[in-house]
Amino acid sequence: MIVRIEPKSDIPIYTQLTNQIIEGIARGDLQSGDTLPSVRTFAADLGMNMHTVNKSYHELEKKGIIRIVPKSGAVISSVEEIKKLSSLAYKRIADEFRPILAEALVIGMAKEQIQELVTSIIQDIKETK
Repeated sequence: MIVRIEPKSDIPIYTQLTNQIIEGIARGDLQSGDTLPSVRTFAADLGMNMHTVNKSYHELEKKGIIRIVPKSGAVISSVEEIKKLSSLAYKRIADEFRPILAEALVIGMAKEQIQELVTSIIQDIKETK
């Protein structure tokens, strides 16, 4: 999986890393049971602070996407483990989407345009390798 960090972005680096790991899983680059590199190794590979990688891993753990297993590292959760948290995730995602969708409506996007945009983003994630 290739990680691209944009240091000049307004999005914090740990959030960029978190988002790219999630996209890697969505694309199928990472599978349930795969182990992510250790915090120290990943930080060195990416040329970033270990605390940044650690914060990203803890965000992923909080979302239920990975498990941090002592002496084994960060492991991608199974579909069953992720589904256990799906009702909480659904609410969190809906809460995050709401202001973005409201903004889309304010700038004049029609429901159909929003649906096309979402479909296009899903296709882009699935087709990017």
